[in-house]
Amino acid sequence: MPRTERRLQDLISVGPAMLRDFELLGIRSVAQLSRQNPEKLYEKLCLVKGQPPDICCLDVFSAAIAQAKNPRLPAAQRQWWYWSRQRKARDARR
Repeated sequence: MPRTERRLQDLISVGPAMLRDFELLGIRSVAQLSRQNPEKLYEKLCLVKGQPPDICCLDVFSAAIAQAKNPRLPAAQRQWWYWSRQRKARDARR
């Protein structure tokens, strides 16, 4: 049985706006996304757009990259708000 390749739009938390951001960043596949770093991708998006997008974009990048790396990622970790809580907790410790 042939294996279906995952598409960016198949990832949980990735909607039309994030797909446009991926396009701006030159991200065209899940395999390509799996090699990215969420923070660096967010910084690049800031540069490309000329202003910082909502910080939740970083959380969506984190969720999408985690899924790209691990197709069996637990359902809770596929949601951007899981990564938002992680980011806020990390920032509070600093």
